[in-house]
Amino acid sequence: MTEPIGGPAAQSAGGPAAQSAGGPGAPSAAATAGPGGRSVRRGTVTGVNGFILDVLFANQELPEIGAALEYSAPSGTYSAEVVAHAGLDTVRANAIGETSGVRRGQEVLTTGAPMCFPVGEGLLGRRLDARGQPTDERGPLVFSALRPIARPAPTLPELSSRREIVRTGIRVIDVMCPILRGGKTGLFGGAGVGKSVLIQELMLRIGTTGGVSVFAGVGERGREGVELTRELSESGALDSTVIVLGRMSEAPGVRIQAAFAGLTVAEYFRDDAGRDVLFFVDNVFRMLQAGAELSTQLGKAPIIGGYQPTLAAEIGRFEERIASTTRAAITSIQAVFLPADDIDDPSAVATFTHLDSTVVLSRSIAASGIYPAIDPLASSSRGLTPLLVGHRHHQVATAARACLQRYSEIEEIVSIVGIEELGENDRNTVRRARMIRNYLAQRFVVSERYTGEPGVVADLATSLDVLEGICEGSYDGRDAEEFLYITHAPAVGV
Repeated sequence: MTEPIGGPAAQSAGGPAAQSAGGPGAPSAAATAGPGGRSVRRGTVTGVNGFILDVLFANQELPEIGAALEYSAPSGTYSAEVVAHAGLDTVRANAIGETSGVRRGQEVLTTGAPMCFPVGEGLLGRRLDARGQPTDERGPLVFSALRPIARPAPTLPELSSRREIVRTGIRVIDVMCPILRGGKTGLFGGAGVGKSVLIQELMLRIGTTGGVSVFAGVGERGREGVELTRELSESGALDSTVIVLGRMSEAPGVRIQAAFAGLTVAEYFRDDAGRDVLFFVDNVFRMLQAGAELSTQLGKAPIIGGYQPTLAAEIGRFEERIASTTRAAITSIQAVFLPADDIDDPSAVATFTHLDSTVVLSRSIAASGIYPAIDPLASSSRGLTPLLVGHRHHQVATAARACLQRYSEIEEIVSIVGIEELGENDRNTVRRARMIRNYLAQRFVVSERYTGEPGVVADLATSLDVLEGICEGSYDGRDAEEFLYITHAPAVGV
């Protein structure tokens, strides 16, 4: 039987605990007391609307918002989170599990605790579902404590103003939109442009540089979780990684919980262990999409785009907890799906405001065979300042961006009349822009098994030298195709 993670925590926030693979324990039907001596109340299901349960607690004190309930379905025992008080004696709860077979009149128990997730050093190297149960067949899960997944963001005095750059070895990111330690980076793109591949590459490149990596798969396909585990195991990064997966086939509450459960684990390593954490999320859009599904089932009127009216608050509760504190930092890299490739989609706009770096992947660049298909013009970073990256780096990135911008303005003219009809300055701009675009392409480690080409780690100093040479005309005598997936600095001139 599946044990719910929302059961009463017999452990305090710092108390040791060891649980079997079935996950943290939950109260039995005969339980009469929760943690701290609180009585376990019994309710009755009066309605099932999708994954929303209406539960009657006649002549009893209602469970508070955020409290965990326990209910049974034919496939096992699950938890539900109280999300609303529908009357004087009824609550509405979001089911974190299956509702098939749940019927009106069946019993529901309070647990005396909020929704919780296991944390501790024992989670390293493990793959868990959103309820905290191992899915990697590596034996029982040993953890230190159960932590509520709904937690406040760090207070202002706890936040750190320290800023430094995280080097990834991916040329276009390190040069054009660097990642900040303790910051939040969004990977924006439509379907099939390489968001998941890029996030896996970043896990392999910077996940082995020390600290801890936590991967929250929100709405992932099952095979993707297995493939990710294998890739990390082969690279040696799995032992310092925790994987939490909520699959697309599961309830919307499970998908939402996967994101917040992963964040809870990351907070444990930052606050209790004092270790820097790399927190990867794939994909934030699916978390918001799950919230929209629940909002509809709760009867809330949607806003523009069909999203829930609480969209900004939901993404804010998640993003504000990702921060650098005086003890350690959580550096987050988040994939964000763009419906219909629309960068102005409300879900993307709501996420933008919380990010330090935005990496936008372009379908047209991917169609031209350039990977990673990152658009340097649409991408940006608060870290690209002379103070953080140095004056020369800033100048080179600015010159390369200006060249690409001018090329984008005359690209349509070139496609109609040809490059020979342009003035000399514009002809040089077109050639240099094509060199820059090709030079920013790079082979990935995760694609080696498909392409047969070894992955490349780009040296920042070499990248700046080559880009500076392109912008200054040092390579004007060379063909732009020579720069595509190049692994070394090309010779100057013809």
